[in-house]
Amino acid sequence: MDKTYKGHSTKTLWIASAILLFTMLGSAKTFAQDSVAAIDTIVASTTVAAVEAAPEAAEVAAPTLDSGNTAWIIVATILVLLMTIPGLALFYGGLVRQKNVLSIIMQCLLLVGVISILWIGFGYSFVFGTSFMESGSVWGCIIGGFDKVMLHGITTTTLTAGNIPELVFVLFQCMFAIITPALIIGAFAERIKFSGFLLFSVLWAILVYNPMAHWVWGGGWLQNLGAIDFAGGTVVHINAGISALVMAIMLGRRKDYSTSRPITPHNITFVFMGTAFLWLGWFGFNAGSGLAADGIAGNAFLVTHLATCVAAMTWMVIDWLHNKKPTTVGVCTGAVAGLVAITPAAGTVDVLGAFFIGLVSSLVCFYMVAVIKPKYKYDDALDAFGVHGIGGIVGSILTGVFATQYISGEGGVQGALYGDWNQLWIQIIATVVSIVFSAVMTFILFKVVDKLVGIRVDARVEEEGLDVYEHGESAYN
Repeated sequence: MDKTYKGHSTKTLWIASAILLFTMLGSAKTFAQDSVAAIDTIVASTTVAAVEAAPEAAEVAAPTLDSGNTAWIIVATILVLLMTIPGLALFYGGLVRQKNVLSIIMQCLLLVGVISILWIGFGYSFVFGTSFMESGSVWGCIIGGFDKVMLHGITTTTLTAGNIPELVFVLFQCMFAIITPALIIGAFAERIKFSGFLLFSVLWAILVYNPMAHWVWGGGWLQNLGAIDFAGGTVVHINAGISALVMAIMLGRRKDYSTSRPITPHNITFVFMGTAFLWLGWFGFNAGSGLAADGIAGNAFLVTHLATCVAAMTWMVIDWLHNKKPTTVGVCTGAVAGLVAITPAAGTVDVLGAFFIGLVSSLVCFYMVAVIKPKYKYDDALDAFGVHGIGGIVGSILTGVFATQYISGEGGVQGALYGDWNQLWIQIIATVVSIVFSAVMTFILFKVVDKLVGIRVDARVEEEGLDVYEHGESAYN
């Protein structure tokens, strides 16, 4: 532009502008006369043109990939994977005795491998397929269908909610399928056969996780009922937590278990590191579940952090008052309880709801771990039920109290605190269904697996440690 006009005077520019203005005025007069004559033709051809342009308009309106959403969900997927390895592996591994730490790590690693294969093979189709529902088959009440087995029909250009590639969504959901059975490890730690664990986990993922995920997330009857589970309160935490309780009771207590003399964690530094990875990864777990980089994701990010902070500090205060010392393990456990409880509510509650969910979950979970478990003497070794099961129940029900249209938007869901008691009852129904289904199925699977390969290790193996006897290795030489 500068080179074009260099050397021209201001006067020359004014003359050129005047000539251009007069030319435009003359053209406008001609255009006005012509336009009156042409208007009938335009009106007559409008209908035909609209019909002919419809395919082109549809093509223009076709969804296009949203690179921002896609990038965020890829990052969120990585964060959720960090929750299992190394997060849960370190958290649970630090809580057990040193003779069993490798068994915990190995169980977590195994689930990442085997559940990923099952999920891509047919699990995703069972949960998010549509063939059974579309055909009206009775199986549609339980699973989606076989239309997406081995990701059939899903290409690099296939998009899903949030205009992200469906391939990315497949892997994002795979991380949820991985961590859910991994949470159960905390209930039967230090006393389960590796072969029994493998068979149970495979069957549990197929027959318990997949149906529940379909009911709540894949277009199943609980989703149609209106149940709110933003990131896994029922599907993940209640499902795994109740199974953990059933497994702990049926497997029996460890030989040296005593309610008056708790088993000391072998490496609290690992517990802290695991908590840090869980806390970090949970941002992908919750904030990623909206499948978009938007305000809902921002709210989920914020309330997840707030609820976790409130729960951690609440647990520390109770621990300080009850045991006379504020412990590191206590703060870490409280943080996890808060993360669990806010999970179903992260997309529908504001900071008020997050504060009370964090507070209540810590109080209730502490009571279950410190009072109820010793009273009834069940050996939930690492408090999988006391934290994940109870935290999930608290969060799922309180979602029906604190959900607000301030977050969900006009016409969105809201809870009893804001006048919609119906939503609370829906949450209670979904919670009870999750408890009953998980408990019954886990009981059946335990009996089947125990009959086929056995589940509990021999007394000598339990006494000397699973690391050496089950895996032929020792964590510390």
